Amino acid sequence: MNILSIQSHVAYGHVGNASAVFPMQRLGCDVWPIHTVQFSNHTGYGHWTGRVFDGPMIEEIVDGIAQRGVLGSCDGVLSGYMGSADIGHAILSAVARVRQANPQATYCCDPVIGDVGRGVFVRPGIPEFMREQAVPAADVITPNQFELELLAERRCGTLAEAKAALEAAHRLGPKVVLVTSLLSEETPGDAIDLLASDAEGTHRVRTPRLGVSVNGAGDAIAALFYVHWLKSRSAAHALGEAAASVYGLLKRTEEAGSREILTVAAQDEFVSPTHRFPVERV
Repeated sequence: MNILSIQSHVAYGHVGNASAVFPMQRLGCDVWPIHTVQFSNHTGYGHWTGRVFDGPMIEEIVDGIAQRGVLGSCDGVLSGYMGSADIGHAILSAVARVRQANPQATYCCDPVIGDVGRGVFVRPGIPEFMREQAVPAADVITPNQFELELLAERRCGTLAEAKAALEAAHRLGPKVVLVTSLLSEETPGDAIDLLASDAEGTHRVRTPRLGVSVNGAGDAIAALFYVHWLKSRSAAHALGEAAASVYGLLKRTEEAGSREILTVAAQDEFVSPTHRFPVERV
């Protein structure tokens, strides 16, 4: 299986492609990464070096891949943090080219916009671009609770409200929606919920709530969910596998007291999770 992954990248640590590529490779995928930025480390440290790339550079890289005659063997495109609408347009152009070469190819968009407690942290115009162009073009989206509420234009304070938000997100275009973190009135204080919705219905996995807070976990779960969905075409199955792997990854990271997720040290969690949780229809 071949996946084109267009995301940010850091030399030190694990966010963007540095968080998503290796788990997909560990699951047996051949990943073609294109970086939207190349930074020394993630911006949460307060200081970093490196450069932000532009749309034409991304299109140039896709041109080079196309010249190899391999776009028809690409099974899917995964995108994360876009940085600018210019980059977003280049990503959608890449998706269109892959789909033209392989009509069976799919697109998974992680609509990175913001988070609970932080609000919107992307540049002006990106939330609108996500809602009006990127999300409608996607087969699969993987928002967090804040992003789902923004895209669906409704809150998710209860499970019923979250399900209504999922329906609203589906109406934008995607066939599959994964909510990577949900804290509703029904969620116990020591737990966190993940929801996945497709034509088969809505399913939930509830995992213990860990105290660790690290960058890159959302990038990892989007990649894991997408790969498992590509293989099974079942959102419920992909939800169970991705939730188990990310919980194990974060638990190992918490136990080590690390500021960076242990993508390499805990790599066995991607193929043989040490903790599994029930997948229930809701």
